[in-house]
Amino acid sequence: MTKAQRRIRQVLLNLAVAVGGVFFLVPFAWMVSASFKTTQEIFSYPPTLIPNAPTLANYERLFSNWPFPNWYGNSLVVSVLTTVMVLFFSSLAGFAFAKYRFRGQTALFLLLLGSSMIPFPILLIPLFILVANIGWVNSLEALIIPFMAPAIGIFLMRQFISYLPSELLDAARIDGASDFRTYWQIVIPLVLPGLATLGILTFLGSWNNYLWPLVVLRSSDSMTLPVGMAAMMTGVAAGSAPPYGPAMAASVLVSIPIIVVFLFLQRYYIAGLTLGGVKQ
Repeated sequence: MTKAQRRIRQVLLNLAVAVGGVFFLVPFAWMVSASFKTTQEIFSYPPTLIPNAPTLANYERLFSNWPFPNWYGNSLVVSVLTTVMVLFFSSLAGFAFAKYRFRGQTALFLLLLGSSMIPFPILLIPLFILVANIGWVNSLEALIIPFMAPAIGIFLMRQFISYLPSELLDAARIDGASDFRTYWQIVIPLVLPGLATLGILTFLGSWNNYLWPLVVLRSSDSMTLPVGMAAMMTGVAAGSAPPYGPAMAASVLVSIPIIVVFLFLQRYYIAGLTLGGVKQ
């Protein structure tokens, strides 16, 4: 391939990426725009991207008519704590499976992988009975504790840690480092791409989780964002129009943490996705 051909190929690739980016950005831009429109303007045709008369009424209604700050705080607490616990316990268990040998290791690991193939709806009723017996119904503990060591997270961290040379760990032990210190000071810094990948996926899954919070939460103040926003749209009086404007405003605010987390961990996330394709 000549230099000119490579240049043309690069330009076409960049153009395709730009077109794809615009394709995915337009709905988000319209959502942001709609959050500053009246309901009549939201449904006007042809649709407009820039509001004719921008207004903050949708945001004012959102915070005055519904306990949106409570929903937001609940989702942040649940997502952050779940992500931290998943990263800690999954990396710790993955370290054990990757670098230690013990009786029944293979059988236990296969059992762990098998458990990840069970659809969550099958576990819903037994898990709810367990949570109810403990007394965690309508509490945030029910959204965090049962999901702090997922099988897929342990599997992912085992795969990343298994790439690390065992000589590094042996050298740390010779220097007198304990097993936990070896894990914390040697292993963790070397698997940051894997942690970032797992962290983003866990935060996103917890932030958008709807089914389990819908089952286990009762009061409006304890709801998370997905459940609360669904209640916004379905809890209107008969004959009243759904609050489309406040829903758009809520969607804009809900998107902010996801964007911030991805931008902050983007470099590690991309490295984590590409690591498996590089021959070690």
